[in-house]
Amino acid sequence: MDSIFTKIINKEIPSYIIAEDENFIAFLDVFPLAQGHTLVVPKKQIDYIFDLEDIDFTGLHLFSKKIAKAIEKAIPCKRIGTAVIGLEVPHTHIHLIPINAVSDIDFSRPKLKLSEEEFLKISEKIKSQL
Repeated sequence: MDSIFTKIINKEIPSYIIAEDENFIAFLDVFPLAQGHTLVVPKKQIDYIFDLEDIDFTGLHLFSKKIAKAIEKAIPCKRIGTAVIGLEVPHTHIHLIPINAVSDIDFSRPKLKLSEEEFLKISEKIKSQL
């Protein structure tokens, strides 16, 4: 069964895509912990990150690095925190989250509620830094 991320990859549901290539895609998390919170996903649906082939595992991290550098330029923050939890969607993904303190990456915190206009503005700011 296709994950919600596969549906985003196939453009079956709308998303705020930051970048994509033939193997990976990055898009804004619609339940963000911070403005600029981005998910980086392999286009091949594999549930568990450590089940990825080495080339895909490496590629995912290199693609994430490029996206993280763009987020860092677009969104004021001290760092881009990364998290791989893997329980909420059965499709490997890396969270890239602008942070200023360790507590900024606490997934039990309330999520931001952003308007479509805000999501579009954030995605354009990040894309402009690629």
